[in-house]
Amino acid sequence: MNVISKTLNDMTLVERSSLLDTVADALEATAEEAEGEGDTRFVANSICVANTIRGLSGDLTPRDLQAVELLLEQGIMLVHQFSNRAKTNGVIH
Repeated sequence: MNVISKTLNDMTLVERSSLLDTVADALEATAEEAEGEGDTRFVANSICVANTIRGLSGDLTPRDLQAVELLLEQGIMLVHQFSNRAKTNGVIH
C-alpha cells in the first residue's frame, strides 16, 4: 500500500494526537530501558519531552504546530540516539 505522508498541518486533530501519543509512548518505553541501564540523564530528558508532548496533545491549535514539530523531532531523535548508542557497562549520571 502506497500512502502519501502528511504534514502536521494536513493532519486532522485525531491524527495529530495519535502521532503525539505514539512518540510519547516510544520515549517512555526507552526511558524504562535506560532506567534499567542506570542512565538517569536519559530517563529525565525522555520523560520531560514525553510529558511536554502529552501536555500539548489535548489542546492542539494550528498556531502550535511549529512548537509541536520541534518537540516531535527532539523526541524522535532521543529515541533514535538511544537505540543506536553503544551499550555501556555501569551507571551513567
